[in-house]
Amino acid sequence: MSKPQVSAIPEALTLHWLDGSAAEFSSLWLRDNRREDRDAHSGQRLIDIMDLPAAPRIQSAAIADDAVSVTWEDDPAPARFALAWLAAQTAAIDRTRPELATRRWLEGATLNAASDFAWISLDDAQRNAPVRLGWMIRLLQDGVAFFSEVPCADDGILQAMAQVGQVSTTNYGLVFDVRSVPRPENLAYSDRGLGLHTDNPYREPVPGFQSLHALLTSTEGGDSVFADGFALAEYLRASDPVAFACLTQTPVPFAYRSADADLYAERPLIQLSCAGAVAAVHYNSRSIAPLRLGAHAAERFYVAYRRFAGLLREPRFQLKFRLRDGDLVMFDNQRILHGRTGFSSDRYPRHLRGCYLSRDSVYSAAALLRRKLEHEGIE
Repeated sequence: MSKPQVSAIPEALTLHWLDGSAAEFSSLWLRDNRREDRDAHSGQRLIDIMDLPAAPRIQSAAIADDAVSVTWEDDPAPARFALAWLAAQTAAIDRTRPELATRRWLEGATLNAASDFAWISLDDAQRNAPVRLGWMIRLLQDGVAFFSEVPCADDGILQAMAQVGQVSTTNYGLVFDVRSVPRPENLAYSDRGLGLHTDNPYREPVPGFQSLHALLTSTEGGDSVFADGFALAEYLRASDPVAFACLTQTPVPFAYRSADADLYAERPLIQLSCAGAVAAVHYNSRSIAPLRLGAHAAERFYVAYRRFAGLLREPRFQLKFRLRDGDLVMFDNQRILHGRTGFSSDRYPRHLRGCYLSRDSVYSAAALLRRKLEHEGIE
């Protein structure tokens, strides 16, 4: 890579790149990231922040080969920082991890699930790693993606998920069957249509991703419905900032009880990151427990809650699609709201098999696959 110019003051080092850009690095940040203070095998730090001086002063800095050599006043041993590594620390995160560049989609009714989202056959996922990586990046950017030609067998969903993440066991088991049963403990196991929702907000942690594999689909009803919760939350922020703020600040209790589970958690319907961006949406009207709010606070919350619920009922925000036998849909359960239209299992039996995946395992699988392909020189 082209070598930049380097300048330093006791408190900071600055690299002036040939394209005219510059990057500044705090002296303490550099001292905290010395390779010499990390285990050579694991890469983990061998020191704690309190082992470092509070305000280390840079004595000198110079380009040496493809690195910057830095010496501090209190330590005569120079530390080397690779230029490529320093450049990577200043690069936009979505350049190094494109799956983090979220692509929101608001007007779901204008989209076609068959052509506007990523699809991959199970055979391609198993045989073609670059294609699988591209599919995973689209899944993480769009929040939803599809498999086709997954065998309609009990382990079909696990064959597919082995390519993309780690399946989590819950009180529903490693996998669960979505079909109509008498006196269901969960309305998902009925013929009812289900409004848009996210799953299991009563769980710690909330499942990161969900997959549903169509083993037997109805020819009448039972259409899948999806909406982008991130896009809807941002729409609410822009159109009704008071309601948006209320839904980000009010802890909502969620509960689920069955013969083998008693689950409870509190979280806002819209969860923000430290930077104020929408980080998660938790919406499930079937499992909201009674709110413990005073009358005034309850009134304010219900105004905001109804405002957001109204958006979920607007057809223009809904992507509708009928899965075929062997199709599998995978989606971000902390972003994508899903539901279905009603059907009659007496006339047309319908059977989907589902599972949940830990959020970090899916992101890790994408990063590991990219690292493997880069090591092999495959683009």
